[in-house]
Amino acid sequence: MDLGLKDRVYVVTGATRGLGNAAARELVEDGAKVVLTGRDEKRVADAAAELGPNALGVAVDNADPGAAARLIAAARDAFGGFDGVLVSVGGPPPGFVADNTDEQWQSAFESVFLGAVRLARAAAAELEAGGVIGFVLSGSVHEPIPGLTISNGLRPGLAGFAKSLSDELGPRGIRVVGLLPARIDTDRVRELDGLSADPEATRAANESRIPLRRYGLPEEFGRTAAFLLSPAASYLTGLMLPVDGGMRHGF
Repeated sequence: MDLGLKDRVYVVTGATRGLGNAAARELVEDGAKVVLTGRDEKRVADAAAELGPNALGVAVDNADPGAAARLIAAARDAFGGFDGVLVSVGGPPPGFVADNTDEQWQSAFESVFLGAVRLARAAAAELEAGGVIGFVLSGSVHEPIPGLTISNGLRPGLAGFAKSLSDELGPRGIRVVGLLPARIDTDRVRELDGLSADPEATRAANESRIPLRRYGLPEEFGRTAAFLLSPAASYLTGLMLPVDGGMRHGF
């Protein structure tokens, strides 16, 4: 099936590794042009070079108030258009309620929450009918994940914002979607498993709770993201789609 992505232009944040990178890779492979971001200039340049001439790397911090305008301008300047954005940011530091400091909460709010809101607002002002705003969130939107208290606090709020935005932008023909990954086999998930005394046992226990009995592959997440961002998903908006091997059984 042709997703209709050829020559469409997207901004994908947090795309030097992990889920953002997987999404950017699939978009480019299906013919889209992508502005990908990250905070480390060399890592951003390397990630863009790996994806080829239809990818441009821009080093920005999501917490920077000027990041949104800069990224949209970069998309227009480099590729002559702007059709959508996928907001993906690294996870906040792990910890329980008693562990996380005010500074950690503030930093995570600026990058994970407020940075995403700023970019979505800027995109909403620039997009035309057929445009799309996507958010990479987490299964914690529905069920808290032990040891990820900050993420548990911020992700559901972003999901609520995304749903409100979908109502506001729907009459203009602009879609808003969210992806809720669970155990996708990325560096971040392996790092979290590694915090336990027995990472292999932790992984085995997690896999036993997944109907497909395995962690997802980054490319499986990337293909789902590419579809949701594409014109092929033109009647999907306001939804939060689990990408979790069936852990929530579709709800």
